[in-house]
Amino acid sequence: MTVTLLSFLLFLAAFTGIGMLSAWRKRDTPEDYLLAGRSVNPWLTALSSVATNNSGFMFIGLIGFTFRDGLQTIWMAVAWILGDLIVWSWVHRRVREVSGRVGAVSVPALLGAGRSGPQRPVIVLAGLATFVFLGGYAAAQLNAGSTALHALFGWEPWLGATIGAAIVVAYCYSGGLRASIWTDAAQAIVMLGWMVLLLGAAMLEVGGPQQLHARLATIDPGLVRWFPPDLAVGFPLYFMGFVAGGVGAIGQPHILVRSMAISSAEEITQARRVYFAWFLPFYAAAVLVALYARVLVPELAVAPEGLGPEGVRQALVASSEGALPLLALALLPDVLVGLLLAGLFSATMSTADSQILACSAAVTQDIAPRWRSSTVASKVATLAVTAVALAIALTAGDGVFSLVLGAWSALGASLGPLLVLRVFDQRFPTWLGIAMMLAGLTTVTAWDLSPWAGDVFKLLPGLVVPTALYAVWRLTHPEDTRVSMHPLR
Repeated sequence: MTVTLLSFLLFLAAFTGIGMLSAWRKRDTPEDYLLAGRSVNPWLTALSSVATNNSGFMFIGLIGFTFRDGLQTIWMAVAWILGDLIVWSWVHRRVREVSGRVGAVSVPALLGAGRSGPQRPVIVLAGLATFVFLGGYAAAQLNAGSTALHALFGWEPWLGATIGAAIVVAYCYSGGLRASIWTDAAQAIVMLGWMVLLLGAAMLEVGGPQQLHARLATIDPGLVRWFPPDLAVGFPLYFMGFVAGGVGAIGQPHILVRSMAISSAEEITQARRVYFAWFLPFYAAAVLVALYARVLVPELAVAPEGLGPEGVRQALVASSEGALPLLALALLPDVLVGLLLAGLFSATMSTADSQILACSAAVTQDIAPRWRSSTVASKVATLAVTAVALAIALTAGDGVFSLVLGAWSALGASLGPLLVLRVFDQRFPTWLGIAMMLAGLTTVTAWDLSPWAGDVFKLLPGLVVPTALYAVWRLTHPEDTRVSMHPLR
């Protein structure tokens, strides 16, 4: 364990150092702090996007989910990738074009960039949504990092979260978004390498897919069930719910700012190719590693005695979300375990860094624009948002998976439909923009209380309802919809 700890600290220092080295490229302007001067090359954009999209959610949340539910989670993976591909094919290029044309350095500013001038109510409401929900998303990353440290070293969760918050501030203050992107790119390469390595080690221990299937069936026949049982609305809607989950990237400021920061819109095509060349094998390896973990560390699926139903659920979520570091400890040399943990921890921190920077932009650029030109104000906002995210991480009762999906859904439903309208050059009145945001947020919140919450992912109705509002407005106000339908040039 001493070797593992030393390896972890060494590699963590290396990853942190890569981000801090970006300070020599920085310029003391808000655009450079928040968007890396719109000069990021496509390889860095792709690797950074894929790393920030697949950190705490993938390493802790998804692996824990697959550990508990088995093969049926494959449909979530396939559907999510399909939704993500739709966004990369149709939206990211236009985000870069329009944000550059109107000079927007934040997603709320892009949403409110109307043809006749900024729509301030839309900008402020979108900024508040970014601050609240992306702050919670950042807390999930701090929670993910502390979960990994607790599982491996037994450190108290508050200690891991506090260390993570300190690293986030160091990233932000050294180079802003550029520091996060540089660190993400290094992590993306390491993340894929050691996920494949861990999968290979697990296969040597258990055997290939046939042996894995047989072992899972012995543990619990439900683990090898391909389709979820007793779906009230059928499999197609279940699948489409997770496609909508992937499409939800249209409302995630920490992902969209990477497309806004790329050096030109034409380079989005190359970035997309690199993104999916990494994403597909990594997602497949992560699901397989989770299934092998169920065989090799089955003790995580046993809840302590004397707990009520909710206590059992929370205990199983907490233990299963530590499956990845414990599997690594069982299969890999100590020095590689330290590398894995450092990559995992720093990946969650650089994702939190991006999210906190987006929250800082929402405060200084959108909610209180009088501080728009002040880099100092942006850094003060960064410190304040980090403190809020840390407080949430230390007090949140849900696991990483639930925290991430909740924040992802709220942002996707409230910001996503408006973003699509804006980048496809569609007009809408201010009152309708506000109504669509509130409708999306209300829908995903209410869906959690519905009897179909476990059958259809909440982002599907969360995207449909505000889109329907816009469709009704267009049909009833044809004189107000004189818009160009051609792609932006």
